[in-house]
Amino acid sequence: MYNKKFFKSLNKKWYPGIRMLKLFGKKSEEKKRDIIEINISKPVDCLCDFTYNFYWQHKGEKLKPEWKIPGNDITFKDLVLHLKKGGSVKINGNVGHRLCSSMGVDLKFFGGSGKQIDVGDVIVDGDIDTRMGISMVKGNIYVNGDIKEPFGNLVEIKSDIKSYRKFKSITDIVENGIQSEKLIGSQITPNGILINDGAIRDTVGSRLDKEAEIVLNGNVDLSTGILMRKGAVKINGSAGKNTGALLNGGTVIINGNCDDFTGIDMIKGTIIVNGNAGKFLVANKKNGTVFAKKGSPIPPAEEKNLRSDESLMIQKLGFNPREFKKYEWNTKMAFNKS
Repeated sequence: MYNKKFFKSLNKKWYPGIRMLKLFGKKSEEKKRDIIEINISKPVDCLCDFTYNFYWQHKGEKLKPEWKIPGNDITFKDLVLHLKKGGSVKINGNVGHRLCSSMGVDLKFFGGSGKQIDVGDVIVDGDIDTRMGISMVKGNIYVNGDIKEPFGNLVEIKSDIKSYRKFKSITDIVENGIQSEKLIGSQITPNGILINDGAIRDTVGSRLDKEAEIVLNGNVDLSTGILMRKGAVKINGSAGKNTGALLNGGTVIINGNCDDFTGIDMIKGTIIVNGNAGKFLVANKKNGTVFAKKGSPIPPAEEKNLRSDESLMIQKLGFNPREFKKYEWNTKMAFNKS
């Protein structure tokens, strides 16, 4: 059922049934959909962003959920709540950064369960700036325009809407499959997914909670494996900052170098860097281990030698354990500091 009072408040009269009939060409499909449509004259950041630009960091200085989207009587929160109820959002105009950030996560900070939830789709008739779909775990994004890299935890699949490209969460595909959908630039493997499209991404494998493997051939940018609990992400290339941030299990393998802050706020799990893991290594780490050929840890973390079982594990992955060091906290130093 449509909320009549809500739709009366819109500046422009529009007909969701006609809009979806044009996109899908199926009346049966349209009957299941409830759509909010907005028009923007210039790019707006953080649309359909379930974190509201990481609200817990800025406490509303940069964005409040109740703020109205420029040129509309709809708030940022309205879009998120609508998607959570299974509704879809149609955006006419060019979109800014971080579209659909953490879409599909019922975030604990806002009173949610912290788990993944099913959500509706986002359809953009325009261009999209960087970091679309970072840490996204559910839903689809349809785009009729250009997309700036890096984008987030997404791969392209064959679209069911003419003239639109379609993107889906890597985590969602690995955990739940893709049924009859066809991947573009990637392929399903017996234990996960192989990505070969050459695009630069952030947050690859975000919140993965299944014993599966994501392999990406090429370089990545920010926060690979963030908030993972199970499984493995292997990058055959170099990675940007915050690799393995908030890692809560599983394994992240970088077959190249990392930028700074590898393992920041790490809870548990394993990070293996077949190269330089960067500066400020394992900052604020609680547990888990980082193995790398080189790195600059921040105290109380320190460089250690590998145990025999750790050397064997590195060897089984195809690397030379004699070239690696282990980076862990010095628990005595940490205790004395506290």
